[in-house]
Amino acid sequence: MLTSNGVEQDSLFGAIAYLIGEARTIAICAHTNPDGDALGSQLALKMIIERRWPNREVTCLLADDDPCPRIYEFMPGSDELVNASAYTKDPDLFISVDLSVASRLNHGEQVMRRAKSVAVIDHHPCKKPYGNVALIRPGAAAAGVIVAEFAEYLGVELTPGISQCLLCAIITDTGRFQYQNTDAESFVVASKLVAHGASPSEISLNVYQSFRLQFLHLKSLVMGRITTFEHGRLSYSYATIADIERTGASLDESDGLVDVVRSVAGSEVALFLKEVPGGKVRGNLRAKGHHDISTVARALGGGGHKAASGFTIEGSVDDALCAAMPLLKELFEKEDEERRDAS
Repeated sequence: MLTSNGVEQDSLFGAIAYLIGEARTIAICAHTNPDGDALGSQLALKMIIERRWPNREVTCLLADDDPCPRIYEFMPGSDELVNASAYTKDPDLFISVDLSVASRLNHGEQVMRRAKSVAVIDHHPCKKPYGNVALIRPGAAAAGVIVAEFAEYLGVELTPGISQCLLCAIITDTGRFQYQNTDAESFVVASKLVAHGASPSEISLNVYQSFRLQFLHLKSLVMGRITTFEHGRLSYSYATIADIERTGASLDESDGLVDVVRSVAGSEVALFLKEVPGGKVRGNLRAKGHHDISTVARALGGGGHKAASGFTIEGSVDDALCAAMPLLKELFEKEDEERRDAS
């Protein structure tokens, strides 16, 4: 199995294992505004390292100053997460999970800069990753898939806790096995995790079936604002800070609202914009078909996958819409032209 630079995955697993073996203090950090894959993968990796190298001091960091999102608090180890801004050590090894762009580490970037060695485990395309060792496999459905295979490479037995974190990572990043990145490998790994004690029903209950009434009120506002462009091919909606304050919802709860926008019949691309503190807007993009929306996200300073990407820009919702719409229109026009040329 090859990574993005053509190197066998096992070769890079060996290099990462060597760095772990040489380290005494290890910090693991995922990206800012962490999702289920980011949190599940890093929590599982911590437990894997502790089982294989029991004398290591391993700390899982949150890139932001916010606490762990409520819907992910059920995962084992979530109560031990440390905000990166409060972590003062210079670790022997820093491992970034589910990202390979330093700027998306937020406060974790400073910890990374202080570390003696850096390793990256990611599944997002990246031409110039940082780190001494970078294992980047865009073909993996989730970072959790790679971490699960790392445990197998090390010969570490999967515990129910490790399995639960990794299954949450895979379920959330594949949209409950509904997104285009869902493949045979993700089902094979998920099956092994369930066999070792992971509970799909518990994950579903906590992540998808425990919405607070405040969030549902926010969701109704977002649904009422859904608008389509480009003859129905693009669906769009937004939420402001005022909406979140008025309904009593929290910022982290609104992360999944892009899927509501994505569900519009006939829509090929969905855009959801959300105001966040500091005069910024966070954009989520989702595609149903062949469209590569990561090009739009990268043009706006973000990144991600072909079918699921995001970005953050300074300004208002209107500013973000004005920046994104021409790029999305250009994307449709370019791909339509390519299809016509090919026919």
